[in-house]
Amino acid sequence: MPLAQNASLVLASSSRFRRELLDRLQLPYQCYSPDIDETPQANESPKALVHRLALGKANAVARYFPEHCIIGSDQIALFEGDILGKPHSPERACANLARFSGNRVTFLTGLALLDTREQRHYTHIEPFDVVFRKLSNHEIERYVALEQPLDSAGSFRMEGLGVTLFEALEGRDPNALIGLPLIALCDMLRQAGMDPLGA
Repeated sequence: MPLAQNASLVLASSSRFRRELLDRLQLPYQCYSPDIDETPQANESPKALVHRLALGKANAVARYFPEHCIIGSDQIALFEGDILGKPHSPERACANLARFSGNRVTFLTGLALLDTREQRHYTHIEPFDVVFRKLSNHEIERYVALEQPLDSAGSFRMEGLGVTLFEALEGRDPNALIGLPLIALCDMLRQAGMDPLGA
């Protein structure tokens, strides 16, 4: 669906993958990329981090859209107590996947819908687990070379070849792995009076 410049729904993201997910709801919307500091704060829990970042992204663009509903979302991966964001380099992506090989990784996706018309917001944190199969060094290096998942939390892209790395997926909404939990978002939109199936 083409973006509608007069839409009352705004996606606070520059991610084409989030846009592709939101397109499924067939609601007109526009995009605006937020500029926020994503550095974790001292002693900040993983859930608090994704909640703060999702709402922070929505708040960062709110001043430009005073009569809109703004969607913010952010994601982290958790493994052995470590919070893992985007790898940003092939070497770090390979190192992450080598650690994940044969193990379970938990992803937390924070979602926020900020209604600037009513000055209220809705938030949700969607957990999702990925069980990686045993991966050889060759498979890891080949995957990273082919897909270049350098801007993806967890160092893979679920919507692409990332599915070849998995043994199992466990959670309520697999869309969360791509960056936008649509089940929770639909619930928020209904609360805000923007039901995708409404008349």
